[in-house]
Amino acid sequence: MTADKNKKKTNLPAKKLAAEIKFDEEGLVPAILQDEATGKVLMMAYMNKEALNRTLAEGRACFYSRSREELWLKGETSGNYQLVKDIRLDCDGDTLLLQVEPVGPACHTGEESCFYRRVSNPGEEKDLSLALNEILPELEKIIAERKENLPAGSYTAELFQAGVEEVARKVGEESLEVVLAALKESPDRLEAEAADLLYHLLVLLRAKEQDFKSVQKKLRERFAN
Repeated sequence: MTADKNKKKTNLPAKKLAAEIKFDEEGLVPAILQDEATGKVLMMAYMNKEALNRTLAEGRACFYSRSREELWLKGETSGNYQLVKDIRLDCDGDTLLLQVEPVGPACHTGEESCFYRRVSNPGEEKDLSLALNEILPELEKIIAERKENLPAGSYTAELFQAGVEEVARKVGEESLEVVLAALKESPDRLEAEAADLLYHLLVLLRAKEQDFKSVQKKLRERFAN
């Protein structure tokens, strides 16, 4: 009962959102866009009340351009709209977080995110490793490319060429190996087998013209019940 009461206190009706925001002296509030599926931060821009109201009304991220001094609907010229799925207000009331479904890249350069440049200290090699929330989306992109082009020597391409039944069989094999690793082998081995299972599951989803995002949506539906 207590948990339910606390949950209600954190839910802010959309019509009351503007009244809770601490707009700055220019009537603006920073708004951060985050991919709802991957958690990747896509961009940051500013909203005034009019931009916020249009965002709420249309379900597409709309901002206020400080340089042009006018509203701008993200994607209006490029078609790369940012479909708003959730809006959150931070604890101080002075920053918005918009969780979105991106229709195309968020950055005007064509990059998926405006935050694509990594910072490294002088003399250090640039860290090219992926952030944890980037691994699955990048793996899905590679799998989709393999399915499209079927390059020679690619194990993933060979799986697609073998057909859905073979991919499904591999998922079954990997599932058993996960169980055996959990019962008889080391934690490191369990992690490795779990990674193999997840990879083959992603291949199976792509073979059926689906992706992991659809699985995430199913999980979200279950959390809501």
